[in-house]
Amino acid sequence: MNDTSPVQVRVAVWPLMITAAAILMITMGARQSLGLFVSPLNSATGLGIVAISFAMAVGQFTWGASQPIFGAFADRFGPTRVLMIGGVLLALGTALTPFVTSQWMLLATVGVLSAAGAGAGSFSILIGATSRQLPTEKRAFAAGFINAGGSFGQFLFAPINQALIASFGWVVAMYAMAAAALATLPLAKLLARDPNRVKGQPATAPAAPPPGIGLRAQLRIAARNPSYWYLHAGFFTCGFHIAFLVTHLPGEVQLCGLSAGVAATSLALIGLANIAGSLTAGALGNIYRMKWMLFWMYATRAVAVGIYLAAPKTSLTFYAFAIVLGFTWLSTVPPTAGLVGKLFGTRYLATLFGLTLLSHQTGGFFGAWLGGIALVSTGNYDWMWYADIVLAAGAALINLPIKEAPVTKLSAAPA
Repeated sequence: MNDTSPVQVRVAVWPLMITAAAILMITMGARQSLGLFVSPLNSATGLGIVAISFAMAVGQFTWGASQPIFGAFADRFGPTRVLMIGGVLLALGTALTPFVTSQWMLLATVGVLSAAGAGAGSFSILIGATSRQLPTEKRAFAAGFINAGGSFGQFLFAPINQALIASFGWVVAMYAMAAAALATLPLAKLLARDPNRVKGQPATAPAAPPPGIGLRAQLRIAARNPSYWYLHAGFFTCGFHIAFLVTHLPGEVQLCGLSAGVAATSLALIGLANIAGSLTAGALGNIYRMKWMLFWMYATRAVAVGIYLAAPKTSLTFYAFAIVLGFTWLSTVPPTAGLVGKLFGTRYLATLFGLTLLSHQTGGFFGAWLGGIALVSTGNYDWMWYADIVLAAGAALINLPIKEAPVTKLSAAPA
């Protein structure tokens, strides 16, 4: 008989959520402050903005593509080994970046190694690891709390990296991020300590799957569900928007004649505002329909970009823009993960949500890469901003047909 009371469970899972949030703080902080290194990398290597943007675009895609792969591994063997592999890859890719002398080397470090490492320690694995141990009514809040950790990482890493770049150079800043990545290794071991597990069971053992439902059968069920594809489409736009800004906001600030400090502060404000946005999204996920939350988030982005284009380009404009965008920045993650869990359950959440993140980062690839092409071709980012408005409006509308009812699993489906 399980004698764990609801109060005991609620207290016990807090260390789990805090540990997951701390890991995401490091992996996302490293990923979301890379835009600060575009100009220093260009000056040091002479590779050009387009080549560097392409490497970072590949990194955006790799970050997303690695998550369903690592998610499937975590669903089968538990998250600890995945998180430790990710920490090593992130540290290695970051530490090797100062040695690059060609685009191929930059693709290997920024585009593959560090991006895959960050993907192994990202949303799908961390949210999947905690959701299985929580009752349904707590999952949205947990996703929001963990997501807030990633936002705090952006708030923390952006000004620290800018200060290190200004005082000691970009190479020292890269080494500092590599050292921070190694801190995820002991945290991964802490995450393995499930406070609610039954004595005698492995700490990282995944929950038993429903009878007759294997991963391949679950993937076939998801592939036939229109609502799942609507989530993919909306998340594509989210990735386009975020990757464009993370990579090219410092360049936009420079075009407007403002200092690099304004860019770092803006990135930090985005992260700070998204802490509030993520926690709010997590709390509201059990009160309001999550598709309507996604609608308003994407619609707000479209309006915010339009206002930014019409406003005078001062530091105050960038700070206000950052706060508004930050509130919806990655606040899309809790309702998206919540809808995936609501539709298909939590057994393969790391894999199914990881696939939506692949769509997110496919959009991220185009946002980062096309931003560099737009700058070199036209001298500014205007067409990227216009595309962002159209895509955000489309993402808002495509979430409306989503049906939030759980999808019936066929018990006879082959594994």
